Amino acid sequence: MQTVTLFYPGQVDYGWLRSAEHKRANAKVKAGEACLSCHEGEEAELGATLVKGGRHEPVPIAGKVGAIALQVQAAHDDANLYLRFQWKTQMARAGQMHDYMMYDGEKWAFIGGPRSKEAVRSGAQPPLYEDRLSVMIDDGKVPMFANQGCWLTCHTGMRDMPGEPTKEQVQAHPLIGQTHKESDVRKYLPATRTDEAASWGKTRAPEEIARLKEAGAFVELMQWRGHRSNPVGMADDGYVLDYRLVDAGKGPFGWNVDRKTMTPKFMFDPAKVGVKALALADVGNASKPHALIREDNAVAYDPAAGWKKGDVLPGRLLSRADASGSAADNADVRGEWADGQWTVLWTRKLDTGHADDDKALKPGGVVNVGFAVHDDNVTTRFHHVSFPLTLGIGTKATISSVALE
Repeated sequence: MQTVTLFYPGQVDYGWLRSAEHKRANAKVKAGEACLSCHEGEEAELGATLVKGGRHEPVPIAGKVGAIALQVQAAHDDANLYLRFQWKTQMARAGQMHDYMMYDGEKWAFIGGPRSKEAVRSGAQPPLYEDRLSVMIDDGKVPMFANQGCWLTCHTGMRDMPGEPTKEQVQAHPLIGQTHKESDVRKYLPATRTDEAASWGKTRAPEEIARLKEAGAFVELMQWRGHRSNPVGMADDGYVLDYRLVDAGKGPFGWNVDRKTMTPKFMFDPAKVGVKALALADVGNASKPHALIREDNAVAYDPAAGWKKGDVLPGRLLSRADASGSAADNADVRGEWADGQWTVLWTRKLDTGHADDDKALKPGGVVNVGFAVHDDNVTTRFHHVSFPLTLGIGTKATISSVALE
């Protein structure tokens, strides 16, 4: 079992690391030197400093810890990689609630959210957001990832970062808004931008980005989610290139909301779970369902079912049966929360057969990895991250996978 210290990064990003403010180290970063060449063993200290607030954290979250100890164990056979993760949560319950909607007696509206949301900070709404474990994989084809890890993907202009553009600005962008149909900026790699600063809006031509992807110059990003994937025993599967994108096919979750009428599409099946809806008081009650699963506990929403003020339904709909393609590769990932900690058991094929979206792993090979945990009702950059590490499949690395007989 390997202990990896994850720490709070604040708003430290790709651009700042290369700026004169990063005194005496900016030239080293530009030259591709490793973060660990200066900061090995300093993760907890860095996290404790950044989480308190200051120039790299203008909006600190009260009571948030600066570091998390992530326990990692790896094994493999001829077909699969087996990972076991364990970490203690700051919250005294599992983070399994996400995008909930409440009926106010007349209409449905989203309730709660991450602790960074102003309405949650003020106490006007409850903190409700899923816990999440993320794994990045690079097979050496992304320049500098081995030394600088996820900081290559974090930039000015992203959500909750300095210089965040407006929704309208993003939607007007030819690639991000008009091609990807997005309204905010998320992770991307510097190689997909045309300027030295890797500005969010200065994207390369689509054919150039396509060549990068064909060459494998993307980072695989797999995310286990306490609400949106764990109830169906899965994790989602994506990658980072010009944006944080989802693999081809369909993942385990979608929306349970008709955006035109803002009403749910499904409700709980009372015949199977005993209720058609939840109440806020049910949050954290293990005897109550917390996720809607199309093929398991859901029926079509009935507007005449006698809805009462305070009724709550998940705004997300899960389905293992509907998941397909490369996006459904992580089909055996199961987390259990007990005694204040998550234990996540993750099975991944060494070679998923989807080279366009995934990194192939081979016995005797080494890949670069990075881990992140979103804990205690947070999203975007309010997570804890690792410096880049190596994972060896039956060979020496920061984390070495043991061969199973």
